[in-house]
Order: sequence, then C-alpha cells, then structure tokens
Amino acid sequence: MQMSAESPLLIILGPTASGKTHLATRVAYEIGGEILSADSRQVYRQMDIGTGKDLDEYVVNGTPVPHHLINIRDAGDKYNVNDFQHDFVDSYQQTLANGHVPVVCGGTGFYIYALLKGHANDTVPVNESLRAMLETLSNEELLTKFHNADSRYHALADTSTRKRLVRALEIVAYLNEHPETGVDFGTESVTYPALLFGLNPPVETRRERISKRLVARLKQGLIEEVQSLLNQDIAPDSLIYYGLEYKYVTLYLTGAMTFEEMHTKLETEIHRFAKRQMTFFRKMEKDGLIINWIPDEWPESEKIQFIIARYREFKSGKAGNMSV
Repeated sequence: MQMSAESPLLIILGPTASGKTHLATRVAYEIGGEILSADSRQVYRQMDIGTGKDLDEYVVNGTPVPHHLINIRDAGDKYNVNDFQHDFVDSYQQTLANGHVPVVCGGTGFYIYALLKGHANDTVPVNESLRAMLETLSNEELLTKFHNADSRYHALADTSTRKRLVRALEIVAYLNEHPETGVDFGTESVTYPALLFGLNPPVETRRERISKRLVARLKQGLIEEVQSLLNQDIAPDSLIYYGLEYKYVTLYLTGAMTFEEMHTKLETEIHRFAKRQMTFFRKMEKDGLIINWIPDEWPESEKIQFIIARYREFKSGKAGNMSV
C-alpha cells in the first residue's frame, strides 16, 4: 500500500560542483531545517575527500546544521536505493520530531526519484548467469541491448553507470520472463510531497569548477585517503566499485595507470558524470516532476529568500509546484 508522508520535502539538487551543499545548508540554517543527504557515496565512513562531503559547510555562522545519511556505512559495504529509502524514513521522522524542515540535498537523481515516485526493484532477484554474460559486453553494447528491449521499465531505469545499466537489463529480463508478477516500479510504501529546486551552472563554469576541485582534492590528500582504505584490507575491486575518484586512484595506486593518466581520465569521467546527472534530472522532468531551476547569476541571498518563500507558500497550500 502506498502512503504519503506528512510534511513536504524541500529538495535542492544539481550536478557535481553546482554548489548545492553550500546553498542547502544556508537554506536549512535560515528556515530551521535539517539536511537529509541524497548522495549514494557520502553514506560511507572514511570516504570524505573523494565523495566531497565538505562537512565544514554544515556549520553556518558558528552554528552546526544537523545532517543525516552521511557516514552511516563502513567503506567496502554495498549500499543501494532500497537501503536509502528505508534509512530515509527514520531520518525524516527524526527531523519532524525535532520540529525542523526536511531539506534534501544531493546529486543522486535515482535516490531522489525513488522518494517521489517510488521504486520496487528489490523485488527482482539477482541473475548471476545473465550478469556474467552482460559483463562481456561494452557499455555501448549494453545500451543498445537495453534500448532494443521491449519493457515498461524503460521510463524509470537509471542507466547512468555501467553497474546500473546491468541492473536495468536484469530487471527488464525478469519482467519479460515473468509478466504475471504485476510489479509496479512506480509504487513504494512511502512517497513524499516535495518542492524541488535545481542548480545548473553554465557548462563551462561547471567544467572549470570540476577541474579546479580535482586539483584541490589531490592536494588535500585524496590519494592518501584511498591508500588508507587499501591499507585496511579493503580489496581494490571494492573501491573500484564506487567509481570515479576511488576507481581511478585505486588503478593508479595498484600500478595500472600513471599519475598523469589517472588525473586526465578521472577529470574526463567527472565531467561525463555531471552530464549524466543532468540527463537524469531532465528525465525526472519528463516524468512529471517540476524542478525550479535557480538562475546561477542570482546572488546567494536572493536564492535563499526565493527558495524559502516558495517553500512556505507550497507548504501552506497557497501555491502549486511552480517554476522560476
């Protein structure tokens, strides 16, 4: 049975390096909110620099901004959208019990989508033989195979990474083999009313920020962070599983890449990742979710005032899900 949550979410989303954490913490500070992170990698302890936790952002004018769903799992664990949904319920209820506004901040569009539309892929079992076969295919071949498949799951699937693409094909295969299941991938036990705001700086601005941030993170100790995880007997394959910084720095540390190759490849892949994030946010819009995109040129104070005013109107029922 699908149930609606009792208080609307204020969601601030955007691609990597868009400034969403900085803005979300300032909004939460002003409105009396708590941050509920929607980031698939910030859940892991000891993975700070590579995931961009920026925990110093959670102190505004000397006051800590409460936050949830960060540092809740050990590095090396696996975490998925179903784990996130279950953990989110507890964080959401705790925020309301504290009398605060739930402010969701993150760039994992699939997690945000799951909160608003529901997701039920945990009902589909793992197909090891199919996965073994799919692993022999290139990313392009996997995408072609997915697009050629006939399935009602197409509209909801997240194909932004190879891992998620393989899982999507696994779900498609299961639904085609078991049409009688009646699985509804648009329904979950809890869905949340929400007002969504998005940050999307111009591409060149985003690219410049990503490049500068990567240099900064390498200076801050990104390589040492990954080496520390390897020293704790976390297998290289487990770190490669997390992608981006952890994948390419691990490849460098295990001798599969030179430093220059690692830096160049990682920078390219982060740019591609940001583009995939925006693609998924646009897909969310096509699925009927309105994202109020905040003009990048607005001063921070104007962004904060706009978001808070719109949220209060939305919560009071005086305004619908408006756009800028």
